Amino acid sequence: MLNLQALVDKPTLVGERVRLVPLDASHAPAMFAGVNDPEVRRFTGTHRVFTFEDVEKYSASRPEQTDRVDLAVLRAEDGKVLGDIVLNDLDAANEKMGFRIALIAEQGKGYGTEATRLLLRYAFDVIGLHRVELEVFDFNPRAIASYRKCGFVEEGRLREALLWEGRWHDALLMGVLRTDNI
Repeated sequence: MLNLQALVDKPTLVGERVRLVPLDASHAPAMFAGVNDPEVRRFTGTHRVFTFEDVEKYSASRPEQTDRVDLAVLRAEDGKVLGDIVLNDLDAANEKMGFRIALIAEQGKGYGTEATRLLLRYAFDVIGLHRVELEVFDFNPRAIASYRKCGFVEEGRLREALLWEGRWHDALLMGVLRTDNI
């Protein structure tokens, strides 16, 4: 049985190098700086350019969401906002949720892998999910490697799912199960 209260009670999760805290309006300035970064937009497949008001409104609305978990990823040593990490698209009948992470700073240093492992433990051990799934674009080998380290397995491919700067790119479908040895 799922613990849906765990989606309402936004957790703070602490690792060795990162801290995951409930995303709110206080994170908007750092998130705004990142979401319009060309590399972050490319890796997330985001064509839209956001205003500060868009980011502030979105960040401020996260604590009231009861069917998802939106957390800011902070560097433990100094509290620097590194990005956000999310469990979304709840399918309670099938005990599964979607996953996404967007690092806006300090990519390639292992912070994303640690944050992903922390949130997966919460997903399986506290919420009680059976499955967590994601999509990642084929041109993001660093993210794919990180997801594999965390137990995600490639399960399929959406051919030519993203048109970026005139070129088509595939989206890889990946999933991890509570019963996987992660």
